[in-house]
Amino acid sequence: MKQLLIRADDIGYSYAVDLGIARAVNEGLVRSVGLMPNMPETARGYSWVADADIAVGQHTNVCLGRPCADPARIPSLLGPDGCFHSSREFREHFKRGEELVDFDEACVEIRAQHDRFVEVVGREPDYFEAHAVLSENLNQAIHDVAAELGLREQVASFDSAVTVTCGNTPVRMVMESMLPDYDPAASIHRAVEGMADGETVIFVCHPGYLDNFILQNSSLTTPRVQEVDALIDPELCAWLESQPDLRLIDYRDL
Repeated sequence: MKQLLIRADDIGYSYAVDLGIARAVNEGLVRSVGLMPNMPETARGYSWVADADIAVGQHTNVCLGRPCADPARIPSLLGPDGCFHSSREFREHFKRGEELVDFDEACVEIRAQHDRFVEVVGREPDYFEAHAVLSENLNQAIHDVAAELGLREQVASFDSAVTVTCGNTPVRMVMESMLPDYDPAASIHRAVEGMADGETVIFVCHPGYLDNFILQNSSLTTPRVQEVDALIDPELCAWLESQPDLRLIDYRDL
């Protein structure tokens, strides 16, 4: 039996993004969502999916907005304005072989975001990982804090040919939203058709609508809207349900 987990990242990113995620959950295929604990729209966005039977994970965010921890304790993570360094800054440092994140400070912020997650959601995360940032120290901090708190870590991978783990389960992650001419439904079809028997694939998407905040702060725009449409499409839902050897799961099933 093949297993497909469709994950939607970024609850809290913005009001419009939250609207799209809520629709993909309440009307569509999404049964696992990643929540950004530090953002102003997080609590409202979660309230729109709180009654759904879904897995909710900590999508730890250290590249947008303000921290959950005391800024004085995490200076390496912040710019002069008190906000996190941007993902662009992380990429530039990574290309130069420079580590922007202090490990101990990352652990402080990750724990603070965990506390905020529990405050908003009312329970522990069903999985634990980080919003896309190129940093070995951040990845190690996520791993260590997950182990410390007894949480299920989703190891990240941007290579769909690589098998990683979520908890003790081998998984392969697929995310194609940054590719040119991206077609979410076609991408899901390819992911399913390329699965081996017994394999678990996590299809990572970022459904959402667009407002000025997302346009000003994210390079991923139009694909978010396309993903909402695909994830609520009755034809795609019916096709997935018709696959005799495919089981749709969420993180609680791993």
